[in-house]
Amino acid sequence: MELTVHLFGPAREAAGTGRATVAVDPPVTAAAVIAALSSAFPGMAALLSRSRVAVNHAYVDAGASVSAGDEIAVIPPVGGG
Repeated sequence: MELTVHLFGPAREAAGTGRATVAVDPPVTAAAVIAALSSAFPGMAALLSRSRVAVNHAYVDAGASVSAGDEIAVIPPVGGG
């Protein structure tokens, strides 16, 4: 299944785009989406391991199911002072 993933902050900078398309074999989970992104963009694998995934505007855990048409976003950790 092909999924579009929205990338923000450092993930967007590392990928060079704000939106990436990845192919993931069913059953699709948030962890599988992160694994597919890590394969497509090896330079951001470490960042992805610390990032959160949101599906349809809600944070999910790694085992959460993802379906075709879901809005998927990767939210990297944010620091500040």
